[in-house]
Amino acid sequence: MALKPHCIFQRGTGPIIAAAIHNGHQTRKSVEQRLAIDDKQQLREEDPLTGEWTQIAKTQIVGLRSRFEVDLNRPRDKAVYETPADAWGLEVWDTPPDQSMIDASLREYDAFYAEVKELLTEMLDEYPRVVVYDLHTYNQRRDGPEGPKADPTTNPEVNIGTGTMDRDYWAPVVERMIHELREYDFHGRKLDVRENVKFQGGHFCEWIHQTFPKQVCSIAIEFKKFFMDEWEGEANPAQVECIYQALETTVPGVRKALEQM
Repeated sequence: MALKPHCIFQRGTGPIIAAAIHNGHQTRKSVEQRLAIDDKQQLREEDPLTGEWTQIAKTQIVGLRSRFEVDLNRPRDKAVYETPADAWGLEVWDTPPDQSMIDASLREYDAFYAEVKELLTEMLDEYPRVVVYDLHTYNQRRDGPEGPKADPTTNPEVNIGTGTMDRDYWAPVVERMIHELREYDFHGRKLDVRENVKFQGGHFCEWIHQTFPKQVCSIAIEFKKFFMDEWEGEANPAQVECIYQALETTVPGVRKALEQM
């Protein structure tokens, strides 16, 4: 395991990686001192618990830094939030970040992508193709704790983002994953799993597909926060575990589809 200040890289066997790049909540002291948002606001826009779900794979990438320090899923020039428009309308800063703070955050960003490239290159020396589970969560009560839930017709429980890949080329892998998630018995019902409805995949997937277009399939998997109270930051442990199991059940089929390509 490689433990960096900004990320954990756990290398294991097999061609499957699980990544939780928005799992982190920590910030450098210099960043923390300038933040205007409180801890709950910060946590609400992060992806808590996704780090736990990476245990479905032997190789894991888990972010330790908050996206409010540096957002690893955005292009480099947008990776540090500077205005409310960058951050869901939130007034993030008491004092805006100066250039030295931005540069320090971008060094973390550059180090992360260099380390991911090294990891993927090493794995491709061993396996002809690799799949990345890019795990995220998203909010469903944008209008406050008592506000209405987001319209389920445009906000599926599980959004599979494939907009940055060669979808036809990777069809066997993507379709096997979607099939397995839809068939999983989630406390006596089926999950609402749809593709490219809410999100199509962020910069992390885009960068992977630009760098390794025919060798690495990165699937952005966004779980709506139906499993938790996003305003209080409290999760339902049984549902969190069931999501883990749902993801875990997809791995054998996804690996088989990958190996048959």
